[in-house]
Amino acid sequence: MRTLVTGARGMLGQDVVDACVGRGHEVFALGREEFDVTDARSCDEVLADVCPDVVVNCAAWTDVDGAEADEAGAMRVNDTGAALVAGAAARHGAKVLLVSSDYVFDGRKRVPYVESDMTAPLSAYGRSKAAGETSTQVSNERHLIVRSSWLYGTRGGNFVETMLRLAGEGSEVIVVSDQVGTPTYTRHLAATLAELAESDDYGIHHAAAAGRCSWFDFAQEIFDVAGCECRVMAGTTEMLGRPAPRPPFSVLGSERRNAAVLPEWRQGLRQYLRERGMVRAG
Repeated sequence: MRTLVTGARGMLGQDVVDACVGRGHEVFALGREEFDVTDARSCDEVLADVCPDVVVNCAAWTDVDGAEADEAGAMRVNDTGAALVAGAAARHGAKVLLVSSDYVFDGRKRVPYVESDMTAPLSAYGRSKAAGETSTQVSNERHLIVRSSWLYGTRGGNFVETMLRLAGEGSEVIVVSDQVGTPTYTRHLAATLAELAESDDYGIHHAAAAGRCSWFDFAQEIFDVAGCECRVMAGTTEMLGRPAPRPPFSVLGSERRNAAVLPEWRQGLRQYLRERGMVRAG
């Protein structure tokens, strides 16, 4: 299978490239410098040159708070870019897999969101991802849209690294306890994306780690597993005053009979910290 990965220099994109290579794909890995997904001519030229069977679109604006100040910029990448990639893929005979987000939901549900739930994003970032889903569906009937949540990986900045850095700088941190979701290790998600890229199971899929926790719970587990002496104090979203609103509950479930099953979030964290050489002895 010839697989084109966009956003291939990003935290998730690099793991997707590795996962696809591991499954025997012929992979064409292009980052932002080689492939501007917001340029229609670039999209057609790249697709004509590569002639892939599938495009795994990991190119994205991921700065949630930054999108509040520049919603047009987020839309340009997450909506227009998604449409251009999906349309070019369709014209050149390829299916497309778009990575999306739990932030397309408003978090008012108290049970896990499934694929058929209506989107109602609270933030500019969430609106840009929801728009990109629609644009992808319209532009390429052979589409797979995969929503995941709270990503962290070894190839980019993330919440785990932020917590470890703060633990090294002081004895306590304040972390919100009123946002609940599922931290998902990008290596585990990438394996699922590589498998789905081979399928014709078109439509929306939810793929996140099993279980749920708050950011407060996640921070406590990070320090416990890494053996950091750092006190975690519970805060509220309102107290921390971030620019972008977040859904208070964004746990993803699935109504698909063949739903992807990822490892439990604590297992993902332990694997991540083990790879970083930071698992406490015993």
